[in-house]
Amino acid sequence: MTTPALTTKLPAVGTTVFTRMSTLAAEHGAVNLGQGFPDFACDPALPALVADAMREGHNQYPMMTGVPALRQAIAAKIEAIYGARYDSDREITITAGASQAITTAILCCVHAGDEVIVIEPAYDCYLPAIALAGGVPVPVAMTAGPGGYCIPWDTLAAAITARTRLIIINSPHNPTGSILRAADIAALQEIVRGTGLLILSDEVYEHMVFDGQQHESACRYPDLAERSFVVSSFGKTYHVTGWKVGYVAAPAPLMAEFRKVHQYNVFTVNTPMQHGIAGYMANPAPWRELPAFYQRKRDLFREGLAGSRFTLLPADGTYFQCVSYSAISSLPEAPFAEWLTAEVKVAAIPLSAFYSTATESGIVRFCFAKQDATLRLALERLAAL
Repeated sequence: MTTPALTTKLPAVGTTVFTRMSTLAAEHGAVNLGQGFPDFACDPALPALVADAMREGHNQYPMMTGVPALRQAIAAKIEAIYGARYDSDREITITAGASQAITTAILCCVHAGDEVIVIEPAYDCYLPAIALAGGVPVPVAMTAGPGGYCIPWDTLAAAITARTRLIIINSPHNPTGSILRAADIAALQEIVRGTGLLILSDEVYEHMVFDGQQHESACRYPDLAERSFVVSSFGKTYHVTGWKVGYVAAPAPLMAEFRKVHQYNVFTVNTPMQHGIAGYMANPAPWRELPAFYQRKRDLFREGLAGSRFTLLPADGTYFQCVSYSAISSLPEAPFAEWLTAEVKVAAIPLSAFYSTATESGIVRFCFAKQDATLRLALERLAAL
């Protein structure tokens, strides 16, 4: 049998760095601080609510837009935190995780030849989605200094052309752990004022902001909210990344276009999990306590590395810690991460994996969303350096 030739739509895409590093970690018995997922259980009350929903018969298709009770709970939460009112029927859609939400948002608004501003380093699902839409990514590199990573807003503004359609922002930021501050929001507001530019705001780590700082959601600012698809994820907030349940909030005209794509690429999302999450959201304590929960883990990890030859970069949000290894090795990032996994038996992710072109900074990313015992074992092994 002869298989017909197929021209790939994603020629630059291969196996993700997360799969490669996790496989390598398993082969070498390494502590996996690479891929961003917890190694501890969620609150048992949450799966109990999902099981209840199954027993109660919530096992068939829900509405395409999502279970009404869950959309209502999300709308109430957004208003309580950010002061923004979204109509739960017309302006909130439940998605199969944040990645599907991001891809759908890009597909619904980016046409062939449209340019999309991508701030790098950037989460790896942005560029393939832009390519599938026929868009043109325009990378703008963050700058790194003693205060951490920052967006050069003048450079971003200069990158905008008549073909620019969308700006993707991500705060708290994966992979750098940086956050947007009031000055960043002011700069963004000035850039988009009076334009037809859209914003995709990836906010999946919205409840992981440390040291008493505020998460600057696009929802907080009416002039940004009116042009934004705002994405978040229950997987990150409730320690259930494998459930792949997220959501998008957007003004009704944008959401109408989003749903045209959503109904044909996924249609709808796991029914009993939606009912379970809706019931669980009645208690705000889990997300309110999340900043302190992860800040303690961040501090444990940072204190453990403080005497090492790694240079710690600021970590204001997410559950990621970036470090410079320039005092340890001159290897490029990917070979260093592989060496660290095989020889030291701690897996990390090279920051170069988050750039569209070859970029070497001598930095790797660790994930500290792990049990304390896991973090201590990793720190014991890293101490050998």
